[in-house]
Amino acid sequence: QRLSPAELGALDHFHTGGLRASRDLMELAQIRAGDRVLDIGAGLAGPARLLASALGCRVDCIEMSPDYCTGARLLNRLTGLEDRIEVHEGSALDLPFPDVSFDAVWMQNVGMNIADKHRLYGEIHRVLKPDGRFAFQEMAAGKAPASYYPLPWASAPADNFLVTVEEMRLLLGQCGFVADLLEDTSDAHLSGTTANATPAATGQLGLSVYVENLAQKAANARRSLEEGQVRLVRGVFRAI
Repeated sequence: QRLSPAELGALDHFHTGGLRASRDLMELAQIRAGDRVLDIGAGLAGPARLLASALGCRVDCIEMSPDYCTGARLLNRLTGLEDRIEVHEGSALDLPFPDVSFDAVWMQNVGMNIADKHRLYGEIHRVLKPDGRFAFQEMAAGKAPASYYPLPWASAPADNFLVTVEEMRLLLGQCGFVADLLEDTSDAHLSGTTANATPAATGQLGLSVYVENLAQKAANARRSLEEGQVRLVRGVFRAI
């Protein structure tokens, strides 16, 4: 019996807002069935399976962790989506794809782990077709430095590579993007679910299977959001 992507949502959407946030971004990205999509920092490929199953598009995943790649391929088989999703082990800063390969690039809570954002955005622009869309969700720096650690994306200040929303917009513009959408969703997130991601039901596998100190990290992230030390943003930019 095949698993459905929704049944795995508490396990494989390791980003703020979980499966709900992925569905919201999917609507904003306006990805079509015939599109070829790249999911950067795909983890266990939960968003890739959502896109492939809901829209019927083809998705390539790039992920640095060999363990995540192995897990992603297993879950692709268990959901019957291995023919629509290909998992590649590699770096977002050196994408193993030719120029103008993709109609859309997808990224959730990944850029905040990467110091060289100019190179990251440049690689994304390189592999996108003209007028291709870059849809993302990201943590951004707020009015004061983050002070509660560990966070889901950083165990200590030296691991925290956040930039402000305006710095993000400027960097994307320098790399050849124009904004269709860039919005701060922090308040909407705080007024909704209190969890950092999709909660696991009783007997269901969740993020705690592979995320150490999940409760503490989620609590620190929420407190940082509440105090304005970090901001949650999402955007859709087009390559020009």
